[in-house]
Amino acid sequence: MTVVTPELRPAAPVPAPEFPGEAERIQVLRDYALESLENDPELASIARFAAKLCDTPYALVSLVEEERQRFLAREGLTASETPREISFCTHAMQGSGLMEVRDATRDPRFAGNPLVTAGPRLRFYAGQPLKSEEGLPLGTLCVLDTAPRPAGLDAFQREGLEVLAQATMRRLRSRRHSTAARREHEERVAYLHLLADSIPAIAWSATADGEFEYFNKQMVEFTGDPDDKTGRAFHPEDWKKATIAWRRSLETGEPYEVEHRLRRHDGEYRWLISRALPVRDADGQIVRWFGTAVDIHDLYAASEARDLLAKELSHRIKNIFAVVSGLVSLSTRKRPDMQAFGKELIGTIQALGRAHDYVRPAAGRRHDELHGMLADLFSPYGSGDQARVTIAGDNLIVAPHSATPLALVFHELATNSAKYGALSAEDGRVELSISDRGDTLLLRWVERGGPPPHRNPTDGFGSHLIEMSIAGQLNGSWERRFDPAGMVCDLTVSKAAIAGA
Repeated sequence: MTVVTPELRPAAPVPAPEFPGEAERIQVLRDYALESLENDPELASIARFAAKLCDTPYALVSLVEEERQRFLAREGLTASETPREISFCTHAMQGSGLMEVRDATRDPRFAGNPLVTAGPRLRFYAGQPLKSEEGLPLGTLCVLDTAPRPAGLDAFQREGLEVLAQATMRRLRSRRHSTAARREHEERVAYLHLLADSIPAIAWSATADGEFEYFNKQMVEFTGDPDDKTGRAFHPEDWKKATIAWRRSLETGEPYEVEHRLRRHDGEYRWLISRALPVRDADGQIVRWFGTAVDIHDLYAASEARDLLAKELSHRIKNIFAVVSGLVSLSTRKRPDMQAFGKELIGTIQALGRAHDYVRPAAGRRHDELHGMLADLFSPYGSGDQARVTIAGDNLIVAPHSATPLALVFHELATNSAKYGALSAEDGRVELSISDRGDTLLLRWVERGGPPPHRNPTDGFGSHLIEMSIAGQLNGSWERRFDPAGMVCDLTVSKAAIAGA
């Protein structure tokens, strides 16, 4: 009788378990940017040391994905992955501590596993779970052997494997956080570029040392040159000026601002105003520059047209002063009794003409400082070493609207002095001192060397003119006194009114 012995077949492997939060777990796995961690030197060192610690031929840093387990680091194996359904780690990572399989042929979960029945013919497995910050299972740090180990790992090896698993997770967390930070930075940059592209102006950024790294789409559309980071579109006459201003800002950290021409895509040069501000870190160091450029060509052209019109009007107004002066002179020649009045009126008109040069300066003639303006007004009384009116003290920029009242006041003082005071005498002199008193200026007019002043002069038109100009237009006050040596007049005016602030 022949006895037929049934063929012994290994049991089929137990299917890999599923997890309740599998979708969330897979999303968290993606946050670690696993592709960038394959063959990571630090993880490779951990796997190598784990194999030595546990005296096994194989060690793995294994992460379990949807359909496979990926080996980020491996010792003793050449394969970089295996199918998830035959993974030991899928079972091990469910636990809270080390899982040991001391003899896989005797474990119903793995006895029929292809990794046991064929291939490396694994017998021993020990895996320490790797869990995310959310507590989700990711994979294991595991060691494997082709020989069973009835006694398993000793206490020292178990503790060591746990410590190495913690080091593995620190490395994974570091990559996850850096990846998240990079993604956040990329999103912010994308939002910034989107914002920059939405504004109706050219926008750009540069590194701390001035290298241009970004231009928005308006720059590209304007010049038609997407790669112009060297200023090819600048007008040659403006390039040097802009370069000097940019270098000065890089050296000092001061804001950059310059008007220049830029060639448009159709070849026309347009005027733009460019501005840039530095971005500083917590220590005050410049880390980047952000700038804009706005097309002001139409405003520039309109301004030039207005200036041309204003110059023409200024010329015509000066002609009117001359015509009026001529008419007064002709009229008073036939009226001897009116000649003194006519001469005085002509002097006033001429003073207004000189004041007008500050309201709308003629070409090539402009003194925007108080000293220069007063020197022009007193030029009929001598200049340089021959000046009979000397000016000393503080100086100040004069706003155009303040020029006329100042001119009228000092013309009146000089005219009165020429009639009755120091300037009526050959050796008479006038000293005008200017003192900065904080919010005000004190202008002191002191006459010396003239005839004795009248003690009780009557207030006439000149006094009313000074009062209207000083109090009404310059927010100030005035006071005069008659010393034996000559008249002294103190005029206190607002610095803000003088400077047009």
